[in-house]
Amino acid sequence: MTREPYEGGREPGPEAREAQSYEAGPAPSPYEPDTPEAPEEPGPLHGTRVLDLATLFAGPLAATMLADFGADVVKIEHPTRPDPSRGHGPGKDGVGLWWKLLGRGKRNATADLSRPEGREVLLRLVADADVVIENFRPGTLERWGLGWAELSEVNPRLVLARVTGFGQFGPYARRPGFGTLAEAMSGFAAITGEPDGPPVLPPFGLADSIAALATAYAVMTALAGRERTGRGQVVDLAIIEPILTVLGPQPLWYDQLGYVQPRTGNRSTNNAPRNTYRTADGRWVAVSTSAQSVAERVLRLVGRPELIDEPWFGSGAGRAAHADVLDEAVGSWIAARESKEVVDAFEEAEAAIAPVQDVADVMADPQYAALGSLPVFDDPELGRLRMQNVLFRLSETPGHIRWTGRPHGADTDAVLGEAGFGAGDIARLRAAGAV
Repeated sequence: MTREPYEGGREPGPEAREAQSYEAGPAPSPYEPDTPEAPEEPGPLHGTRVLDLATLFAGPLAATMLADFGADVVKIEHPTRPDPSRGHGPGKDGVGLWWKLLGRGKRNATADLSRPEGREVLLRLVADADVVIENFRPGTLERWGLGWAELSEVNPRLVLARVTGFGQFGPYARRPGFGTLAEAMSGFAAITGEPDGPPVLPPFGLADSIAALATAYAVMTALAGRERTGRGQVVDLAIIEPILTVLGPQPLWYDQLGYVQPRTGNRSTNNAPRNTYRTADGRWVAVSTSAQSVAERVLRLVGRPELIDEPWFGSGAGRAAHADVLDEAVGSWIAARESKEVVDAFEEAEAAIAPVQDVADVMADPQYAALGSLPVFDDPELGRLRMQNVLFRLSETPGHIRWTGRPHGADTDAVLGEAGFGAGDIARLRAAGAV
């Protein structure tokens, strides 16, 4: 991971110079006191080259996370069928907004990998890459002559991350798989919802997002292993697995006790009071009492200290078994007061509470503002826009969003030129429909 990345060491072509204009960095925000500027030092993944061949959403989001910390990520899309995320959800002036987030920090090139000429392009790019992220159905790359055998022959140090619904083998491997299926199949939907209601799926890409985090972690682990062995390897990530992990000890509970967690709405089977409660001014707040000391503070605050002396109050499971009593005590106290009074009183009592916020509330929240969680950027297509910042802060080598999602194929000539294709070669590839 020592080669010079796109940001330096080479004279970029015209399209690359245009891409660099996206690096203006975040503009000052009217919402945050300070929006951080681009760090002077390169990110910790500076010099790491990633080819993002994936679509919708886990693989591309993992590549975005790598780009946020300095990796040179090249998004490879089909010449006539762009990543579907460009058209997902609301858009503005014909530009998909989700793509601005998912495509940030990436250069964009096109290649039809199913064509021999497109295969030629990818193999040339792989020779100088550290990571390839793909999410084709198992066997697709092999059918195109671009499986692990061919890619590792060109570059033995390559890390190939394969992100699919069900993994590379097993009875479901060749099925089409999406995050929704993982949310259903993992047990998540079965425990989500009201006790007398149907299973509930999340209204956003939960399983895909968890899988993206796991993929980024897996890629970094494989790259660390390469530093020791000198060899790359294959990452096989099934979207059904990371969400199963974050569901916690449920498999253990079933294995050892035969226990199947039921749907409990906003309540927890592990502690109480834990719920959402409505205030006198019609707002909602969420209360959590995972710690015994916090549960005691809450009951003292709401004027029910006698419940603390009940024998069942001393454990989370005991409190959960008496959630009706505790919800009535807490809920009635909150219902008699406006939201600000409730939050202020809980804060003074050092009890855990948070307002239930929609995205408009989030955008104006002072804690997110203090953290710089939603900085402002200048986008060449849409002007000023706000999106989520990098996932975490590093004191010495911080991440940085270099530019927002770029147009389809905006950097094809620059990327191919860096790989040794001349102007005539690129014209030939375009004429063949390969890029």
